[in-house]
Amino acid sequence: MNFLPNNSKTNFSKSIIKSILNTKTIKDLLFIALGASIYAFSLDAINIKNQLADGGISGVTLLLRYWFKINPGISTLVLNIPLIIIGYKYMGRRMLILTIWGTSCLSFFLNFWLHTPFIHQINLDHDLFLAGLLTGLLSGLGIGIVFKFGGTTGGTDIIARILELKLGIPIGKTLLGLDVLVLGISLSYLDTKHMLYTLVGSYFLAKIADYVQEGSYAAKGVIIISDKYLNIAKMINLNLDRGYTYLLAEGGYQNDTKKIIYCVVSPRELSNLKSIVLNEDKKAFVSIIDVHETLGEGFTYLRKKNNIFENLKK
Repeated sequence: MNFLPNNSKTNFSKSIIKSILNTKTIKDLLFIALGASIYAFSLDAINIKNQLADGGISGVTLLLRYWFKINPGISTLVLNIPLIIIGYKYMGRRMLILTIWGTSCLSFFLNFWLHTPFIHQINLDHDLFLAGLLTGLLSGLGIGIVFKFGGTTGGTDIIARILELKLGIPIGKTLLGLDVLVLGISLSYLDTKHMLYTLVGSYFLAKIADYVQEGSYAAKGVIIISDKYLNIAKMINLNLDRGYTYLLAEGGYQNDTKKIIYCVVSPRELSNLKSIVLNEDKKAFVSIIDVHETLGEGFTYLRKKNNIFENLKK
């Protein structure tokens, strides 16, 4: 039964295509492909060449390569198809599209790099520590780029997401458990020496992936609870030239309403901020948290540039 006229169908199709093929989505797709290519290069040129293992689905593909001589590019695609189908109901349309794209790119580049003569010239057999370090840096960079732009490479990421939604198990614990399981099975073809160097690579992978995903932004978020909040806020503005926000709160003990100061400062300014608070109120409660990224107008930890001519006019 035809519910929409032809013109309406055409406009509806155009709106879907326009919503998908916008500038941001195209940018995300390109960077996910770049991240997948770097990750695939690390697996083909370093992990496989130096007999190092890997966690998750990538580790399973290396197991299948060792046991049955199956191409990692093919096994990556085949193993991810049922996982994507199962995870479809738990992911939104955009997340699903980016996951399929990331998985397809990883599979393609695993095949591409494996048949590129250049990777056969990389020989690190003489230094497994360097091999473990390099695979951690490259794999972390690739995975970090993929996650930063909203994609995944499928595999255990989908399993972790499902278990979090259905059973409330944290994603980190699931990923760690699955990686340990795969690495344990990898001892079937690796000796302890190669496994330990694989763990070195896994450590650097996690660090680099977090750094790339969260960015190099370094700042501290400070929450200040004090009855002298007006004086403290004034001194923050005068001495640090920082903006701040008042948050309305209710005390848990006396049930009284009060204002809380929240501001973001650079790490080098933290000591000055604590001195300001202590000078105004020694009983103030201060909570300091790590801030990895801030977005929005007027919300940056970079200080304003002082204009010498404006200062002379004052």
